[in-house]
Amino acid sequence: MSNYDIKDMNQAEGGRRRIDWAEREMPVLRQIRERFAKEKPLKGMRLSACLHVTTETANLVVTLQEGGADIVLTASNPLSTQDDVAAALVNQYEIPVYAIKGEDNVTYYKHIAAALDHKPHITMDDGADLVSTIHKERRDLLDEIVGGTEETTTGVIRLKAMAADKALQFPVIAVNDAMTKHLFDNRYGTGQSTLDGIIRATNILLAGKVFVVAGYGWCARGLAMRARGMGANVIVTEIDPLKALEAVMDGFRVMPMIEAAPIGDIFCTLTGDINVIDKHHFEVMKDGALVSNSGHFNVEINIPALQALSTGKPKLVRPFVEQYDMPDGRRIHILGEGRLINLAAAEGHPASVMDMSFANQALAAEYMVKNAGKLEKTVYGVPVEIDAEIARIKLEAMGVKVDTLTAEQVKYLNSWEEGTV
Repeated sequence: MSNYDIKDMNQAEGGRRRIDWAEREMPVLRQIRERFAKEKPLKGMRLSACLHVTTETANLVVTLQEGGADIVLTASNPLSTQDDVAAALVNQYEIPVYAIKGEDNVTYYKHIAAALDHKPHITMDDGADLVSTIHKERRDLLDEIVGGTEETTTGVIRLKAMAADKALQFPVIAVNDAMTKHLFDNRYGTGQSTLDGIIRATNILLAGKVFVVAGYGWCARGLAMRARGMGANVIVTEIDPLKALEAVMDGFRVMPMIEAAPIGDIFCTLTGDINVIDKHHFEVMKDGALVSNSGHFNVEINIPALQALSTGKPKLVRPFVEQYDMPDGRRIHILGEGRLINLAAAEGHPASVMDMSFANQALAAEYMVKNAGKLEKTVYGVPVEIDAEIARIKLEAMGVKVDTLTAEQVKYLNSWEEGTV
């Protein structure tokens, strides 16, 4: 193969072993792969995927390949690629991959362009970079596109804004909004993997630290829960009164970021918005503050503002830890360049939760093909029957059984005549 751009093909065997290890924890996707191999529901479909290049993603793209898709994979974040996995996908599975951990922005967008040169019928995004690039720069591709899928909250926000403006030119399924995705991947996956990334980057003890979580969506809920479990004193910042109230009822302190900034030891943003930690927050942070992000894009932390406040260039004091020196002697540390810390400094979500997320991706792609030409140019949720089937298979794989309604119970629930007796 010559149509790829990766770091080191010599890492392929190690990558294959790690892909196989992750597969053990992905029984739902395995069952889908076995069916796809027989039925080939994606036969004849060119598919371009812009996802984090991890062991779990590898199992997804191999499943799509088994289903007949002609697939190309590119990274959805410059720091999230696992280079051994990229090598294994090219070497072992002959899947074109354009991804190198630590690539600069020019290379990142060159790789996105390469994935779009594949002229996809289906796009598979984690952050909507493929979709937005198509609409801004590659509108020549629109006629052949059947639809797309979107993995993450940030991407769904972008796509819904496009749909509201009547700018979206093909249907997209919001995989992130599936119950079997955000209730588990976002909460348990992000919670555990974000702490993993922070600890790997810093080797800091969380017990007794003031840990500031920006936001209280599903990802932030998971992080707040896990940080408290490790003994941290957790503060939540929010702009939504309902989410703030929920955080209070869950036992967390809630306050504006400007009040949390002077007392926080560790900060993590998980909102999907820009400049959540800004210049005026940096100005009052304590010496030694650790600032990280687990939202999709690094814009949540205003790093240019921090650079302008600091003296000289940042110092790399540990891998993935940059120290900014303030004129008054304070030191503020940015983790993972402000990018997704769980993927920059760690391995991302555990395979067990990505099993459900990527099962949604695979089945959403199949659904898109089956309904080609029937869907409007807007953002759709994952069909409830797909969500329910994934939950059923997951429980079955875990050896968990549930009750079923009796005929009498079904009748009762569907009758308006039954009541107090």
